[in-house]
Amino acid sequence: MSLASMEAISSHFTLAIVLLVLFVLTQRFFNKLQNLPPIPFPTLPLIGHLYLIKKKNIPFHKALADVSKKYGPVLYLRFGSSRKVLLVSSPSAVEECLSKNDVIFANRPPLLIGKYMGYNYTSLAWSSYGQHYRNLRQIATAELLSARTVQMLSYIRGNEVQTLIGSLFQQSASNTERPFVVDMKSVIFELIFNVMTRMVFGKKYYSKSQENSKEAKMFKEIGAHILKLATKTSVVDFMPFMRFFGYGKVKEELMEVHEKRGKFMKALLEEYRRTETDDQATTEAQGKKRSMIQVLLELQANEPEGYPDEIVIGLVSVLYQASTETSAGTLEWAFSLLLRHPEVMKKAQAEIDRVIDNNRLMGDSDMAQLPYLRCIIKETMRLHPAIPLLLPHYSSKDCRVAGFHVPHGTMLLVNVWAIHHDLESWKEPEKFIPERFEGIEKNKDEFKFIPFGSGRRRCPGDNLAMSSIALALGTLLQCFDWERISSQEIDMSEGSGILAFKVQPLKVKCCPRANMVSLLSQL
Repeated sequence: MSLASMEAISSHFTLAIVLLVLFVLTQRFFNKLQNLPPIPFPTLPLIGHLYLIKKKNIPFHKALADVSKKYGPVLYLRFGSSRKVLLVSSPSAVEECLSKNDVIFANRPPLLIGKYMGYNYTSLAWSSYGQHYRNLRQIATAELLSARTVQMLSYIRGNEVQTLIGSLFQQSASNTERPFVVDMKSVIFELIFNVMTRMVFGKKYYSKSQENSKEAKMFKEIGAHILKLATKTSVVDFMPFMRFFGYGKVKEELMEVHEKRGKFMKALLEEYRRTETDDQATTEAQGKKRSMIQVLLELQANEPEGYPDEIVIGLVSVLYQASTETSAGTLEWAFSLLLRHPEVMKKAQAEIDRVIDNNRLMGDSDMAQLPYLRCIIKETMRLHPAIPLLLPHYSSKDCRVAGFHVPHGTMLLVNVWAIHHDLESWKEPEKFIPERFEGIEKNKDEFKFIPFGSGRRRCPGDNLAMSSIALALGTLLQCFDWERISSQEIDMSEGSGILAFKVQPLKVKCCPRANMVSLLSQL
């Protein structure tokens, strides 16, 4: 290469560096001029602030918490070249976003997962705020997930928990090893899954006679595939150029699982319609509450244009998938924490023994008298919120947060995990201390503890989740003693993704409690 060519290359390289520096400095100047929230310096072309996520071996919500610790609880970031993001990790900032500016932030950003898995942004989870969303929300809160509905369908939760208790006792009786090992992750998932499918479809998929049913397998496969794709699609949403670096088939994968789910759910709807008359007669004869699918199909019959199959399937999918995965995950975390703190487990069992005679199983009506059990659940949700980053919100117009200007079209990320581990809000936040929730008023410091979100986008299934988790956890503690399978500590590693799963599935040793053997033998 000639000297002239080398000088030309050097000159072009220097010019590129100068232009890059000018671009960064100019951008920083205009950001200050607009009174935007603090912006970490620099904002790089193409990737924006994603370079700040340096630790690839930790979950995304923890990586973002580290960024907030360094730069502040209210940050204005760029994910990729164009995605504007408001990251908040303090109770006061969340209150401004989801209370004062609730309507402005009640929308959803146009992400790929919402387009394909949310039926082109028409599902309850991904629809932006408007009349359509309000209609769906009204159906969910007034018809499907109201306190009355949850109470009316309590017999399903009680029946499934009793079935599980009986099955575990039979395993204990037939097992030569005492205590015997239980795959807790599978047991919990099947319990919650059956509760939800019976509430939604009026049918269970896991039982002794159909333990490996085709439908149950398909449910699990589709759910797992969607959660896996959610992470991949985020990469393409933020950095479109990544389609050329291993993410080129993301849209095709989304379309494939969307079609697979659609065909599967439509087949279930058609099967239900074929047996609808008999199911309705049985329900009326037994005086039981209609299943959720019955409610939705009645709405569809009365207003077919307003409730096409896509809307019904979208609602049903959100109900069973979100409720199953989050409740099952919380229960697994709860047992993991109790095994690491056996003194807390003993205290909870003592409370149950004081309130409930050993000649009956606990029920929903007992929950009000079991405050320590509720504290355990809340502390579990604080340490391990099922959705550590709330589903993203999206600003419909300009607003102010913490005294800063936030432009319209900004994606809001609320880091629930960071708020639940905030040193200013919680004493020794990394420790499992259920007693911290004793005597706390329901609405006091509301935004310090937001496992279900807040405002117009608050999860409508919080009552159902708390009821299901409390009954399952309480009854399992009432009937059995639990211990680790070895002297090693329980692995508490968290996976990455929308939901905070345990990386290592929980296995435990189980043994019937002496004072419950007589009752258990009668189940």
